[in-house]
Amino acid sequence: MTNKHESLLRFDRDHLWHPYSTVIEPPSTFLVESADACTLNLADGRSVIDGMASWWCAIHGYNHPVLNAAARDQIDKMSHVMFGGLTHEPAISLGQKLIAMTPAELEHIFFADSGSVSIEVALKMALQYWAARGEAERSRFLTIRGGYHGDTFGAMSVCDPVTGMHSLFNEILPQHLFAPRPNCRYGARWEDQDFCAFESLFIESHQQIAAVVLEPIVQGAGGMWFYHTEFLKRVRDLCDRYGVLLIADEIATGFGRTGRMFACEHAGIVPDILCLGKALTAGYLSMAATLATAPVAHTICGGEPGLFMHGPTFMANPLACAIAKASIELLENSEWESNIERIHAHLHAGLAPLAARSNVADVRTLGAIGVVEMSADVDLRQAPKQFVERGVWVRPFGRLVYLMPPFTITDDEITTLTNAIAEVIGLWEMN
Repeated sequence: MTNKHESLLRFDRDHLWHPYSTVIEPPSTFLVESADACTLNLADGRSVIDGMASWWCAIHGYNHPVLNAAARDQIDKMSHVMFGGLTHEPAISLGQKLIAMTPAELEHIFFADSGSVSIEVALKMALQYWAARGEAERSRFLTIRGGYHGDTFGAMSVCDPVTGMHSLFNEILPQHLFAPRPNCRYGARWEDQDFCAFESLFIESHQQIAAVVLEPIVQGAGGMWFYHTEFLKRVRDLCDRYGVLLIADEIATGFGRTGRMFACEHAGIVPDILCLGKALTAGYLSMAATLATAPVAHTICGGEPGLFMHGPTFMANPLACAIAKASIELLENSEWESNIERIHAHLHAGLAPLAARSNVADVRTLGAIGVVEMSADVDLRQAPKQFVERGVWVRPFGRLVYLMPPFTITDDEITTLTNAIAEVIGLWEMN
């Protein structure tokens, strides 16, 4: 590594605060010089296969020529223009794509600038909806434990209040309603009692509830849990029966990650409000979208003050919109369903045998997601180093060692990733 690289890393260590990290004796970071396809090229000369897709968003890998061209074409026209009182072709074209690919009931799109903000938007939509109907007392949200919806204050308030990352703030967050996480796994036999606690809490509190907020089928950063489709169907039925809104957080699951374009499709349900992010721009720029049904949007705008009270500065950024449209077209024009099946088959083949290890509690796979749950928390200072030494980038959290790779990953690259996990878990087992 050159003196320049060492100087950069020193500055990073001394001044840059990384996510969920400390500035007091911070853990090591790895300096990335470039990235291509599924490979991150480090400044020390090593290359690693990325099993994280940069926190699940880089579905087409890195440095993709089609997305690079979309970015270049748009930046020569304008990189940004305010969306207040103005509009532009990239936003309109992306909107047309999203309207066409999501359920017909979702007719209105509010562009935001991150996944957390799209959740904030969804929560505010639900609150304004009930206020416009003269039922402002409906101000609480119902969700299930083990969820994660983002790091901003509204989003934190519907994350798991006990095991989640935001328990420190519980006393100052709005107090919402939390039902037990469904125990029935995706694809397993459904047990009616798995819905009883949720149903009881819902019926008891429905007059206070503005909306149910859920990650459909796959809970992401809250625990990588895959739950039964019947649970989601019954939530939708309850919401319909009692007139409660349903918000689906598909920030992590949207755009093919679970084997369906959107995870709600596994259960055949349509939410009243849908949040999208992460893979929306394939990791090129931060952007999100919150889609709503016509009844939700029209009710909000028909009440006081006659408009929706939100407006991010970088809303509908033209550069992000142009890349997002190109990314969606790239996905739609590929054989993405069979590709996700291929990835799943290789993840399952490589990870399933690890369930027999003495330090492994569970192994589960769905779509392009593979999870190894350990019996104890992973040493997050040492694990990334151990994986980089084996030519892969895997960043565990809590007790979870997981893979959510780019969709462009090859079979050999998946094998390298799963073999590395097997080796590193073997090291931990010996210790």
